[in-house]
Amino acid sequence: MKQNNPLFASLLLCISMGCIAKEGDLQQPVEIKAVRQSADIKNNQVIFYGPVVVTQGSIKIQANELRAFSAEGDNSKILVATGNPATYSQILDDGRPATASAKEIRYEMASRTLTLTGLASLDQAGSQVTGNLIRYNIIQQKLIAESTGNGNDRVITIIQPESYQEDGKTAPVNKPLKKQDSQ
Repeated sequence: MKQNNPLFASLLLCISMGCIAKEGDLQQPVEIKAVRQSADIKNNQVIFYGPVVVTQGSIKIQANELRAFSAEGDNSKILVATGNPATYSQILDDGRPATASAKEIRYEMASRTLTLTGLASLDQAGSQVTGNLIRYNIIQQKLIAESTGNGNDRVITIIQPESYQEDGKTAPVNKPLKKQDSQ
């Protein structure tokens, strides 16, 4: 496969899924390790069979299969990582990890939308959103999380206190104030 193939270029851009990429990550080379790969250049599709590990700087994607495809002459390049679960991790500029996992992680480059489907989880600085489907628009910074709709399934959001997020530790326990002397 030629390096100037638009699909290959799209695959390289897919690694920019992180909305708050560590400063140097996107300037690093992309390395894709897979058991097998097939390319249908005529139809602009590349499939990596796994386990698949994609790394670029601190960004790491692990999946059973990674598909990269686009329509002929179309700017709608799409990457789909599948697994049980497929995972995405990255170290943010502040040194804290951000992770995502789902049975399917789909990235649509034209709309810069990340969609996690099936046991989806998004975790950043200890705060977490889980549901059946999580859709995040990177440009608009809008997130939608949905459950399957049955009575037992719910979207769950856990937000850590600011002190946890600031120093990466658990929130301090409030201690009673000491009574000050009036003299």
